[in-house]
Amino acid sequence: MGQRLSEIELITNNMKKNNLHYLIWGFVVFSLMGCANKKHKEETYAGSNDIEKTERPNIIFFLSDDQDVYDLGCYGNEKVKTPAVDRLAKEGMLFKNAFTGQAICAPSRSQLLTGKYPLKNGCFANHTSVKPDIESVTQRMHKLGYEVVLAGKSHVNPANVFNWDHEWHGVEKAEGPRPYIPIDSIEHYFKKAKKPFVMLIASYYPHSEYFNVENPKAEDIKLQPFNMDQKNNKGFIKSRAGHYRSIEEDNRQLYAVLKLVDTYLDEKNTLFIYSADHGLSGKFGVNDVSLKVPFVVRWPHVIKAGSTSNQLIHYTDVLPTFMDIAGGKVTPDMDGKSFLPLLKGEDIEINKYVYGVRTNQNILKSEIFPSRMIRDKRYKYIRNFNSLEVVEQNLTGKPNVDYFIKRGADAFKEEPFEELYDLEQDPFEQNNLIKNTAYTDIKERLMKDMFFWMKGQGDFLNDEIGNMPIITPPGNRGFKLDQDTRKRKIADSLKNTLHKGDYLVIEHW
Repeated sequence: MGQRLSEIELITNNMKKNNLHYLIWGFVVFSLMGCANKKHKEETYAGSNDIEKTERPNIIFFLSDDQDVYDLGCYGNEKVKTPAVDRLAKEGMLFKNAFTGQAICAPSRSQLLTGKYPLKNGCFANHTSVKPDIESVTQRMHKLGYEVVLAGKSHVNPANVFNWDHEWHGVEKAEGPRPYIPIDSIEHYFKKAKKPFVMLIASYYPHSEYFNVENPKAEDIKLQPFNMDQKNNKGFIKSRAGHYRSIEEDNRQLYAVLKLVDTYLDEKNTLFIYSADHGLSGKFGVNDVSLKVPFVVRWPHVIKAGSTSNQLIHYTDVLPTFMDIAGGKVTPDMDGKSFLPLLKGEDIEINKYVYGVRTNQNILKSEIFPSRMIRDKRYKYIRNFNSLEVVEQNLTGKPNVDYFIKRGADAFKEEPFEELYDLEQDPFEQNNLIKNTAYTDIKERLMKDMFFWMKGQGDFLNDEIGNMPIITPPGNRGFKLDQDTRKRKIADSLKNTLHKGDYLVIEHW
């Protein structure tokens, strides 16, 4: 730009020597300035709407592991110390209604990084892969000129879908029960980065194993309606105290990253998000304690400091938002929507509904008990497809299969076939309204819309009672309901009784 201005000044001086050339001089100056401005515009931020910035922002997403939204200072828990997350909330926007679609590691992360719910992207059981033809954050952001980096825990597959530009795993340290994020690699990258980047910093904390806290006290733990009955349980209190200590360790690592951002990056041109993959207290389930996640965003030149949003957003919305910021467009096959307008201060509806999935197979307590959930701002409907109320209708006539279908229903005998909650009056879902006829219209609306969504997702379940397939990958690896795990014992007479024809095979797993 400076060189072009020098050329303009030279032309100006020469042209002034000849009045007859003033018209030509004006045309040349206009043309050169136009070229300079065009080049400048091409080099400037190409994002949405009226965001004015000279560069596209760097994007950092710090993801904690197994972290209840109820166990952070900025979300109202004064018993646990989380100054780094609290700082982000003061400097940015705190979301009160952010959700994942599945409360388990691989499915939650896969939807975050693909913009598609678990059933559509294919990863709806833990330790499984997304479909091999899915475009993830790496391909989509590469097309928009970004490098995409993973620092820490992965838990997403296959590698050809998640083809990171750089990938650094955790670092084992003697002082902690879990690996630590690779802070030195992150620092080196911040120093050397030449292109705009998306970096997922995936912490290994506060997931168990926890720190050992000696002689913990119940009064140091904040209990909620869903765990108030555990206040005299010494084992529970000790576990929660260790979990709090691990939360604080995770917060220390977040603080270290923020310090690097302050040191090496343009803070005003860095979008920073803190979240956690799912709740711990309701892990595997579809209640809010399971699916509601902390979500705090700082972006100083766009987001008003200390702001909050009550709008429904979802992990499937994250990648579409990144694409919108980078100047791309969301494709019709994606489930998510950009929430960039919320970051800019527009209080508009992003989602009428968010949805949830439960798949209990391929975990240590594997049982056949799938669930689906739909939720708007106020009401939630849940269907537990293999509850005791309907288990007899789910039986197949094959004794070896029916044993495990019944076993699944017995494992969750307290959970009814249908659940309906008024979250405005009952945020912790303690009062099931499904039999209250005053809410029949609400139930029917939610149920209809949930099954419409399920059909669009290619779900193997539907609204017909009696459809209860047992899912498995080719070769039945890792999904063996008829084998022991560390947390589940199977009678010897029932081992190896399930065969290939007894399963619905998910080919891409």
